[in-house]
Parts: sequence; C-alpha cells; structure tokens
Amino acid sequence: MPVQVSLLTEADIPGAVSAIQQAFADDPYNNWVFDKSTFNPQRNAASLGIRCRWGMRNGIFHVAKEEGSNEVLGVACWLKPQPADQPPTWHDWIEGWRLWLNQVGMNLYYGRGGLNVKRYYIWKEAQAKAQSAVWTDPRGYYFLNIMVVLPKAQGKGIGRLMMEAVTKQADAEGMKCYLESSRDVPNMQIYGRFGFKFAKELECNDDGTAINLYAMVREPNAELQANGK
Repeated sequence: MPVQVSLLTEADIPGAVSAIQQAFADDPYNNWVFDKSTFNPQRNAASLGIRCRWGMRNGIFHVAKEEGSNEVLGVACWLKPQPADQPPTWHDWIEGWRLWLNQVGMNLYYGRGGLNVKRYYIWKEAQAKAQSAVWTDPRGYYFLNIMVVLPKAQGKGIGRLMMEAVTKQADAEGMKCYLESSRDVPNMQIYGRFGFKFAKELECNDDGTAINLYAMVREPNAELQANGK
C-alpha cells in the first residue's frame, strides 16, 4: 500500500508516541539523560504527548501511514524558522507558559521519571552555544527536531517522504535547515543524502560522563547540488 505523509492529529498521538519511544529506546542521548533504573515509560509517554500537542499548534508535525491504515510508521517534527530580530509574540509567550504548566503538572503526578535534571540543563547549555555559533542566517532555520521510522518500515522511502515534505518548502523559500543527531554513524551519512553537512559537535559532559551530538545544516537546494542537478 502507498504511504501517505499527513499532519499529526489527536488520534495519531498514541501511535506517534509509541514510534518515538521505540526509536529512542537505545538512543545515546536518552541513555545519558535518563537513569534507566528509575525510568518511567508512562511518564515519558505523557511528556511526549505534551510535546506532540505543542508541536501540532506551533511546529510542523507529520506522521507517515499506509493508505487505509491508522498505524503510525514514521514521525517527523520541525520547528519553524524564527527571525533573529523578531521578538516573541503573545502567542509564543502563551504557548511557552502552557507548555511549562503542562510539564509541571506532569512532574507533580509522575515525578521526574528517571530524568537527570542536571544533565538535561548541561545539554540545553551545549545546544544554546552550538546554535549561537551555527545559526548565522538572521531569517532563521527549519529545525528538524524529531525524525523516526519504525524498524519494520525502514527501507521503504518513508524517511525521504517525511524529509522532503519540509525541505522542498524550505527550498522554495530559500531557507536553510538544521538538525542535531545523537549518532555520527550512520545518521550523518543518511542525513547527508538530503544535503545536510556537519557544522559543529556538541559535547555534553557531566563530570567525565559525556556524549557528543552532531549539528548539521542544509543549504537551500543542497540535495540537488549534491546530485549534480
């Protein structure tokens, strides 16, 4: 059956959360930022659900499903470009508080669920420094925040469909794209096929227990240029 990429709906959220949890179960960043001995999958699912709903309202959140099926095979979430000289809007302010309040309520109900808060903020600081150095275009970047395809659905071109749903839009607008990968191999090579190039390494170091993340940037029409078109 042909695969269709569509915007995330409320009905898709359980499947999207499940797909993300499966894809990141052994992710280097997740293994570093969560204590697996106290990890709470229910709390994690609630957190991802909150993020999904925020993404529906504020980002570009896609799911991939076979025609006629409700099973989510892939998930992609992009954050829209934010011009450097544009102050936060009232909508941004309200959405920020809404997200924060939802997270506070979740933490009160579930606790931290194994999240190492110190390491979370180490990552946020490293991310801020990397983006400050890499984001040189004042118009902003399409930020690929999540991209996952279920293992059983890989090799069917689903990742390409979800990627091109936004990169083609970015090309039409002459905008750059950005992502951060928690693996150099094979992720950087895979993203390279879509025109992304390595830009900066993020080191997240908690007193000697460290991971590296890899920032990549895609120029407009970079995939076409790479293929000589």
